[in-house]
Amino acid sequence: MDLLKKIREGSRLDFKEQVMLTVRLSLPAILAQLSSILMQYIDASMVGRLGTESSAAVGLMASSLWLFTGIGSMATMGYSVQVAHRIGANDPEGARSVVRQSLVAMSVFFLLITVVAVGISPWLPVWLGGGSNITADASAYFAVFAAGLPLLGMNFLAGGLIRCAGDMKTPSLLNIMMCLLDVVFNFFLIFPTSDYSIFGFNVTLPGAGWGVFGAALGTVFAEAVTMALMMRYLLLKQPFLRLKGHPKGSFRPTKSVTVKAVKIATPLTVEHAVFCSAQIMITMIVAPLGDIAIAANAFAVTAESLCYMPGFGIGDAATAIVGQSFGAGRIDLVKRFCHISVGLGVVVMSVMGLLLWLGAPVMMEILSPVKAIQDLGTEMLRIEAWVEPMYAASIVAYGAFVGVGDTLLPAIMNFGSIWCVRVPLAAFMAPKFSLRGVWLAMAAELSFRGIIFLWRMWSNKWIPKNHRNPGIALENQPID
Repeated sequence: MDLLKKIREGSRLDFKEQVMLTVRLSLPAILAQLSSILMQYIDASMVGRLGTESSAAVGLMASSLWLFTGIGSMATMGYSVQVAHRIGANDPEGARSVVRQSLVAMSVFFLLITVVAVGISPWLPVWLGGGSNITADASAYFAVFAAGLPLLGMNFLAGGLIRCAGDMKTPSLLNIMMCLLDVVFNFFLIFPTSDYSIFGFNVTLPGAGWGVFGAALGTVFAEAVTMALMMRYLLLKQPFLRLKGHPKGSFRPTKSVTVKAVKIATPLTVEHAVFCSAQIMITMIVAPLGDIAIAANAFAVTAESLCYMPGFGIGDAATAIVGQSFGAGRIDLVKRFCHISVGLGVVVMSVMGLLLWLGAPVMMEILSPVKAIQDLGTEMLRIEAWVEPMYAASIVAYGAFVGVGDTLLPAIMNFGSIWCVRVPLAAFMAPKFSLRGVWLAMAAELSFRGIIFLWRMWSNKWIPKNHRNPGIALENQPID
């Protein structure tokens, strides 16, 4: 029997089934997160072959790109969580109504942030403290990537809606495909026409030779193809959410759905904006340390992402499974799935932390041919490897809290941690210990964040007051 169906129908799930369901939903979500960060890894690795200045140009813009892409991703959660609740409450027509409204609202939202991002692209590298030798490439890279934000944003929306319907496999496969497309597009757009030896045969492969600009354009092309396929599946094939074959409904955003979406998404979006503004501040702290430090910092952040992205995958699964359990009024399962998901995240990222420590030199060699960048990046990764378990606790617990719509206080905890701990420590330690001081500050902050999220999870205060007792069902509010 479908285990998610058991949740919706009120059937009993034993502990083994709860763990099995958590793992089953987490694995494809982990693959999806790994594929998305692998795409950045590919960009960084390919651009790294062009030299230190090109690497620094991409690295300088990384935190700003995370700001805009993350705002888009967080904004879609206001609708994804509502879909999970509707499906958990056996209200598929209500879920489809949320889907229709989300398409209109999010299209407008992504167009607005794209205008802002493209508009500031000529000046942003200068504001971040980049040298005159890298600002032109950095600006072009950011502008092209920013122009593709509507494509990436609608991909986020479709993927999030599908995942919250309990289907982790399809978005994962499509994101893996996006990663492969990114390799192909980047290869032909970054490098010039060249001769290659393949299995003993000399082959001439065409190339645009556009360097950093080509890396951004290749990524946008990959996003466009993936978005088209993701939307096609959502609207035509997804069993719970497809619009094809069902009565036509209005796409006009309604007050009840919009207000709830804003209530869920605003803390997440603001938290991410403040969080990434802190990351930008860290970039400004690192910038005076020179191109080697900028490149090593950016490459180390990208390499570390391969370690913590499994945590975000498990967090996505926790949002879906906790959200559906909450929608079905299964508060006993809400708590249990939160604890199981966090435990799984800590175990997985502990293993990933060990692999990060051991594999740091190889990862940095792949990203850059420059020995100084490799050595400095390796040292930073080995500092960070020790705190991955605590980082996992905060990531996955946050995903579970989002599943019940608890976003305000966790958002405050997140950006309070980074602004009150990481940024001051980094600013204090960077002049004395250079880049390693920045990463020691990061390690201290992630440990602190893990502790406060575990405390909130065990307190059960993240569950709405009128739903803290098992057996109290979620009220199925009608959609306008």
